Amino acid sequence: MALDAYSHIVSSVAAELTPKVAALRTRRGSGSAVVFTADGFLLTNAHVVGEATRGAAAFSDGTSADFSVVGSDPLSDLAVVRALGATPPPAVLGDSDGLVVGQLVVAVGNPLGLAGSVTAGVVSALGRSLPARIGSATRLIEDVIQTDAALNPGNSGGALADAEGRVVGINTAVAGVGLGLAVPINTTTRSIIATLMNEGRVRRAYLGLVTAPAPLPPALQEREGRRNALRVVEVVPGSPAAKAGLRVNDLVLTAGGEPVGDAQGLQRLLFAEAIGRRLPITVFRNGALVDVITEPVELGLSSI
Repeated sequence: MALDAYSHIVSSVAAELTPKVAALRTRRGSGSAVVFTADGFLLTNAHVVGEATRGAAAFSDGTSADFSVVGSDPLSDLAVVRALGATPPPAVLGDSDGLVVGQLVVAVGNPLGLAGSVTAGVVSALGRSLPARIGSATRLIEDVIQTDAALNPGNSGGALADAEGRVVGINTAVAGVGLGLAVPINTTTRSIIATLMNEGRVRRAYLGLVTAPAPLPPALQEREGRRNALRVVEVVPGSPAAKAGLRVNDLVLTAGGEPVGDAQGLQRLLFAEAIGRRLPITVFRNGALVDVITEPVELGLSSI
């Protein structure tokens, strides 16, 4: 009965989402994309579209449509394209913040050119970081979902869905044998998607920090009323964070007066409105609270 129930969930999600996941092709490559609006917008990975401005989308029912690239954001590895013809009804976007480790997820995409392929697995970790090559530099895509659902080249840009068929992530990479990664659908990425649809690009503030979630010392947990903060694992030399005096192993407690317990908490503060403005940050260092004032700059390839 357990296997029957599992099979029923996976087959139901597959039936719901397969028609809504397109195979994308540009002059330089291919991947997948998910229809997410009734007027033909599709969500995919920035690395799938690359520098392309147009391409073709093919659906499982045999129909196809040309598309144009509306906007791309390499730092989240998300891109929005718009079909220039009819598309299937949109998929429902969910909220990855509700995911828990061990939860069933289903991946739908077009790996190795095999359209409408479906795999299933569980969420094996949350809050991972994914190195991404941008220009001549490497950056980390934060807050990535790790799953053991089998992914292969071509899955990128496809849907990662929960048991209700809601898209909670966009598959982005194969991490290794038995591991796959997906960009989460949450408040931060919804803001990125909306900005791409409206403006075609995302202006970002840059601090020059690489962080990872870390537990607070027990005494500080009680004082702060929470368990986690962000540990600084790298400070980019010459960056606003370095100039402000932030150090490796600092535990970031608050930024802009807001508690910070995960990568998303810091990311949501680093959009256009933060550029050139003072951003106070409180860290726990060597048993003491330390306040610093940072001033984020606009992120460009020269900043990375």
